[in-house]
Amino acid sequence: MNRAGVVDGMPRLALFVLAVALAGCASKSGSSGSTAELKTASDLTSTDKRANIRLQLAVGYYQGGNYEVALDEIKQALMADPELSDAYSVRALIYTAMGETALAEENYQRAMRLAPGNADLNNNYGSFLCQTGRFAPAMAQFDIALKNPKYASPVKAMANAGGCALKMKQYDVAERYFTSALRLDPDFPTVQAGLARVAYQRRDYARAGFYLNMLKAQTKPEAMSADVLWLAIRIERKLGEADNVTSLGTQLRRRHASSPEFAAFQRGAFDE
Repeated sequence: MNRAGVVDGMPRLALFVLAVALAGCASKSGSSGSTAELKTASDLTSTDKRANIRLQLAVGYYQGGNYEVALDEIKQALMADPELSDAYSVRALIYTAMGETALAEENYQRAMRLAPGNADLNNNYGSFLCQTGRFAPAMAQFDIALKNPKYASPVKAMANAGGCALKMKQYDVAERYFTSALRLDPDFPTVQAGLARVAYQRRDYARAGFYLNMLKAQTKPEAMSADVLWLAIRIERKLGEADNVTSLGTQLRRRHASSPEFAAFQRGAFDE
Protein backbone atom coordinates (compact mmCIF):
# COMPACT_ATOMS: atom_id res chain seq x y z
CA MET A 1 0.00 0.00 0.00
CA ASN A 2 1.51 3.29 -1.07
CA ARG A 3 -0.04 6.68 -0.36
CA ALA A 4 0.70 9.24 -3.05
CA GLY A 5 4.26 7.97 -3.33
CA VAL A 6 6.97 7.91 -0.70
CA VAL A 7 9.49 10.71 -0.79
CA ASP A 8 12.48 11.85 1.20
CA GLY A 9 10.62 13.05 4.25
CA MET A 10 8.80 15.58 2.10
CA PRO A 11 5.58 14.44 0.47
CA ARG A 12 4.90 15.54 -3.07
CA LEU A 13 3.14 18.87 -3.34
CA ALA A 14 0.12 17.20 -4.93
CA LEU A 15 -0.81 15.21 -1.84
CA PHE A 16 -4.06 17.03 -1.17
CA VAL A 17 -5.00 18.22 -4.64
CA LEU A 18 -7.78 15.71 -5.25
CA ALA A 19 -9.50 16.66 -2.02
CA VAL A 20 -9.33 20.28 -3.13
CA ALA A 21 -10.86 19.57 -6.50
CA LEU A 22 -13.66 17.50 -5.05
CA ALA A 23 -14.49 20.17 -2.49
CA GLY A 24 -14.63 22.89 -5.11
CA CYS A 25 -17.36 25.49 -4.76
CA ALA A 26 -19.15 23.44 -2.13
CA SER A 27 -16.88 25.00 0.48
CA LYS A 28 -18.47 28.43 0.06
CA SER A 29 -21.02 29.78 2.51
CA GLY A 30 -24.60 30.27 1.50
CA SER A 31 -26.47 33.53 2.10
CA SER A 32 -30.10 32.42 2.49
CA GLY A 33 -31.78 32.89 5.88
CA SER A 34 -30.55 34.76 8.91
CA THR A 35 -27.70 32.29 9.58
CA ALA A 36 -25.07 31.48 6.95
CA GLU A 37 -24.91 27.79 6.14
CA LEU A 38 -22.23 25.82 4.37
CA LYS A 39 -23.15 25.26 0.77
CA THR A 40 -23.67 21.58 -0.06
CA ALA A 41 -24.00 19.75 -3.38
CA SER A 42 -27.74 20.43 -3.66
CA ASP A 43 -27.08 24.18 -3.39
CA LEU A 44 -24.65 24.33 -6.30
CA THR A 45 -25.70 26.44 -9.24
CA SER A 46 -24.98 25.46 -12.82
CA THR A 47 -22.09 27.95 -12.75
CA ASP A 48 -20.69 26.33 -9.60
CA LYS A 49 -20.91 22.91 -11.20
CA ARG A 50 -19.23 24.12 -14.37
CA ALA A 51 -16.37 25.60 -12.36
CA ASN A 52 -15.99 22.35 -10.39
CA ILE A 53 -15.91 20.22 -13.52
CA ARG A 54 -13.23 22.43 -15.08
CA LEU A 55 -11.22 22.30 -11.86
CA GLN A 56 -11.36 18.51 -11.72
CA LEU A 57 -10.30 18.32 -15.36
CA ALA A 58 -7.37 20.61 -14.52
CA VAL A 59 -6.34 18.28 -11.71
CA GLY A 60 -6.40 15.30 -14.06
CA TYR A 61 -4.27 17.04 -16.68
CA TYR A 62 -1.89 18.26 -13.99
CA GLN A 63 -1.41 14.77 -12.63
CA GLY A 64 -0.76 13.55 -16.16
CA GLY A 65 1.93 16.18 -16.67
CA ASN A 66 -0.08 18.06 -19.31
CA TYR A 67 0.44 21.44 -17.68
CA GLU A 68 -0.61 23.74 -20.51
CA VAL A 69 -3.99 22.07 -20.88
CA ALA A 70 -4.37 22.04 -17.09
CA LEU A 71 -3.75 25.80 -17.02
CA ASP A 72 -6.36 26.32 -19.70
CA GLU A 73 -8.91 24.35 -17.68
CA ILE A 74 -8.10 26.53 -14.66
CA LYS A 75 -8.81 29.60 -16.79
CA GLN A 76 -12.18 28.14 -17.71
CA ALA A 77 -12.95 27.42 -14.05
CA LEU A 78 -12.08 30.98 -13.07
CA MET A 79 -14.18 32.38 -15.89
CA ALA A 80 -17.12 30.56 -14.30
CA ASP A 81 -16.15 31.57 -10.75
CA PRO A 82 -13.40 34.22 -10.37
CA GLU A 83 -13.37 33.71 -6.58
CA LEU A 84 -12.81 29.95 -6.58
CA SER A 85 -9.86 29.75 -4.20
CA ASP A 86 -9.17 26.09 -5.00
CA ALA A 87 -8.55 27.02 -8.64
CA TYR A 88 -5.78 29.41 -7.63
CA SER A 89 -4.37 26.78 -5.29
CA VAL A 90 -4.25 24.14 -8.02
CA ARG A 91 -2.78 26.65 -10.46
CA ALA A 92 -0.04 27.31 -7.89
CA LEU A 93 0.74 23.58 -7.91
CA ILE A 94 0.89 23.58 -11.70
CA TYR A 95 3.21 26.58 -11.81
CA THR A 96 5.41 24.98 -9.16
CA ALA A 97 5.75 21.85 -11.30
CA MET A 98 6.66 24.05 -14.26
CA GLY A 99 9.34 25.87 -12.26
CA GLU A 100 7.42 29.16 -12.41
CA THR A 101 8.06 30.11 -8.79
CA ALA A 102 6.92 33.73 -8.98
CA LEU A 103 3.62 32.79 -10.61
CA ALA A 104 3.09 30.01 -8.08
CA GLU A 105 3.67 32.46 -5.24
CA GLU A 106 1.20 34.92 -6.74
CA ASN A 107 -1.49 32.24 -6.98
CA TYR A 108 -0.91 30.98 -3.45
CA GLN A 109 -1.29 34.52 -2.15
CA ARG A 110 -4.53 34.98 -4.10
CA ALA A 111 -5.91 31.67 -2.83
CA MET A 112 -5.06 32.54 0.76
CA ARG A 113 -6.77 35.91 0.52
CA LEU A 114 -9.92 34.17 -0.70
CA ALA A 115 -9.76 31.33 1.83
CA PRO A 116 -7.76 32.50 4.88
CA GLY A 117 -8.95 29.63 7.07
CA ASN A 118 -8.11 26.79 4.67
CA ALA A 119 -5.63 24.54 6.51
CA ASP A 120 -4.96 22.40 3.41
CA LEU A 121 -3.87 25.56 1.66
CA ASN A 122 -1.58 26.51 4.56
CA ASN A 123 -0.05 23.05 4.35
CA ASN A 124 0.53 23.23 0.61
CA TYR A 125 1.92 26.75 0.80
CA GLY A 126 4.27 25.59 3.54
CA SER A 127 5.50 22.80 1.26
CA PHE A 128 6.09 25.32 -1.50
CA LEU A 129 8.01 27.65 0.82
CA CYS A 130 10.18 24.80 2.04
CA GLN A 131 10.85 23.63 -1.49
CA THR A 132 12.04 27.14 -2.37
CA GLY A 133 14.32 27.37 0.67
CA ARG A 134 12.18 29.62 2.88
CA PHE A 135 12.26 27.34 5.85
CA ALA A 136 11.12 29.56 8.73
CA PRO A 137 7.94 30.83 7.00
CA ALA A 138 7.31 27.27 5.79
CA MET A 139 7.31 25.92 9.33
CA ALA A 140 5.01 28.77 10.37
CA GLN A 141 2.49 27.73 7.69
CA PHE A 142 2.54 24.11 8.86
CA ASP A 143 1.90 25.23 12.42
CA ILE A 144 -0.99 27.45 11.31
CA ALA A 145 -2.55 24.42 9.62
CA LEU A 146 -2.03 22.26 12.71
CA LYS A 147 -3.62 24.83 15.00
CA ASN A 148 -6.78 24.85 12.89
CA PRO A 149 -9.35 22.71 14.77
CA LYS A 150 -11.21 22.05 11.51
CA TYR A 151 -8.19 20.56 9.74
CA ALA A 152 -9.13 17.03 8.73
CA SER A 153 -5.65 15.86 7.70
CA PRO A 154 -3.11 16.99 10.31
CA VAL A 155 -0.83 14.03 9.57
CA LYS A 156 0.01 15.60 6.19
CA ALA A 157 1.14 18.86 7.76
CA MET A 158 3.09 16.99 10.44
CA ALA A 159 4.84 14.91 7.77
CA ASN A 160 5.61 18.00 5.70
CA ALA A 161 6.91 19.86 8.74
CA GLY A 162 9.12 16.91 9.62
CA GLY A 163 10.45 16.78 6.09
CA CYS A 164 11.20 20.49 6.13
CA ALA A 165 13.01 20.16 9.46
CA LEU A 166 15.08 17.38 7.89
CA LYS A 167 16.14 19.75 5.13
CA MET A 168 17.33 22.14 7.85
CA LYS A 169 19.12 19.24 9.61
CA GLN A 170 17.05 19.92 12.71
CA TYR A 171 16.66 16.26 13.59
CA ASP A 172 15.06 16.75 17.02
CA VAL A 173 12.37 18.95 15.47
CA ALA A 174 11.85 16.51 12.61
CA GLU A 175 11.51 13.59 15.02
CA ARG A 176 8.94 15.46 17.08
CA TYR A 177 6.70 16.11 14.08
CA PHE A 178 7.13 12.61 12.64
CA THR A 179 6.45 10.96 16.00
CA SER A 180 3.26 12.99 16.42
CA ALA A 181 2.18 11.93 12.95
CA LEU A 182 2.99 8.29 13.66
CA ARG A 183 0.71 8.34 16.71
CA LEU A 184 -2.17 9.46 14.50
CA ASP A 185 -1.37 7.16 11.58
CA PRO A 186 1.14 4.35 12.23
CA ASP A 187 0.86 3.19 8.61
CA PHE A 188 1.81 6.41 6.81
CA PRO A 189 4.88 5.51 4.68
CA THR A 190 6.24 9.06 4.44
CA VAL A 191 6.37 9.29 8.22
CA GLN A 192 8.09 5.91 8.52
CA ALA A 193 10.67 6.96 5.94
CA GLY A 194 11.20 10.25 7.76
CA LEU A 195 11.84 8.55 11.09
CA ALA A 196 14.20 6.08 9.40
CA ARG A 197 16.15 9.00 7.99
CA VAL A 198 16.33 10.78 11.35
CA ALA A 199 17.71 7.62 12.96
CA TYR A 200 20.18 7.09 10.10
CA GLN A 201 21.50 10.64 10.41
CA ARG A 202 22.03 9.99 14.12
CA ARG A 203 23.87 6.77 13.24
CA ASP A 204 21.34 4.75 15.17
CA TYR A 205 21.19 2.09 12.48
CA ALA A 206 19.22 -0.47 14.48
CA ARG A 207 16.44 2.06 14.99
CA ALA A 208 16.65 3.10 11.35
CA GLY A 209 16.19 -0.54 10.43
CA PHE A 210 13.14 -0.77 12.68
CA TYR A 211 11.40 2.08 10.86
CA LEU A 212 12.58 0.75 7.50
CA ASN A 213 10.90 -2.58 8.26
CA MET A 214 7.69 -0.72 9.09
CA LEU A 215 7.96 1.05 5.75
CA LYS A 216 8.65 -2.17 3.83
CA ALA A 217 5.55 -3.74 5.38
CA GLN A 218 3.45 -0.95 3.83
CA THR A 219 5.25 -0.17 0.57
CA LYS A 220 6.83 -2.50 -1.97
CA PRO A 221 10.34 -1.49 -3.11
CA GLU A 222 9.14 -0.99 -6.68
CA ALA A 223 6.77 1.72 -5.44
CA MET A 224 9.46 3.62 -3.51
CA SER A 225 10.99 6.82 -4.81
CA ALA A 226 14.68 6.91 -5.64
CA ASP A 227 15.65 8.79 -2.50
CA VAL A 228 13.84 6.35 -0.22
CA LEU A 229 15.33 3.34 -2.00
CA TRP A 230 18.75 4.90 -1.59
CA LEU A 231 18.09 5.47 2.10
CA ALA A 232 16.97 1.84 2.45
CA ILE A 233 20.11 0.61 0.69
CA ARG A 234 22.36 2.58 3.01
CA ILE A 235 20.52 1.37 6.11
CA GLU A 236 20.68 -2.26 4.99
CA ARG A 237 24.39 -1.87 4.24
CA LYS A 238 25.03 -0.54 7.74
CA LEU A 239 23.12 -3.51 9.14
CA GLY A 240 25.20 -5.95 7.09
CA GLU A 241 22.28 -7.15 4.98
CA ALA A 242 24.16 -7.70 1.72
CA ASP A 243 21.34 -9.58 -0.03
CA ASN A 244 18.90 -6.76 0.71
CA VAL A 245 21.38 -4.20 -0.57
CA THR A 246 21.66 -6.13 -3.85
CA SER A 247 17.90 -6.53 -4.20
CA LEU A 248 17.17 -2.87 -3.48
CA GLY A 249 19.98 -1.83 -5.80
CA THR A 250 18.31 -3.81 -8.58
CA GLN A 251 15.05 -1.95 -7.96
CA LEU A 252 16.90 1.37 -8.00
CA ARG A 253 18.42 0.50 -11.38
CA ARG A 254 15.14 -0.73 -12.85
CA ARG A 255 12.96 2.12 -11.64
CA HIS A 256 15.33 5.08 -11.37
CA ALA A 257 18.31 4.42 -13.64
CA SER A 258 18.77 8.10 -14.48
CA SER A 259 18.53 9.34 -10.89
CA PRO A 260 21.38 10.89 -8.88
CA GLU A 261 20.75 8.19 -6.28
CA PHE A 262 21.53 5.39 -8.75
CA ALA A 263 24.64 7.25 -9.87
CA ALA A 264 25.76 7.39 -6.23
CA PHE A 265 25.01 3.68 -5.85
CA GLN A 266 27.10 2.85 -8.92
CA ARG A 267 30.14 4.69 -7.62
CA GLY A 268 29.71 3.27 -4.11
CA ALA A 269 29.16 6.65 -2.50
CA PHE A 270 27.26 5.24 0.45
CA ASP A 271 28.53 7.73 3.01
CA GLU A 272 28.43 10.96 1.02
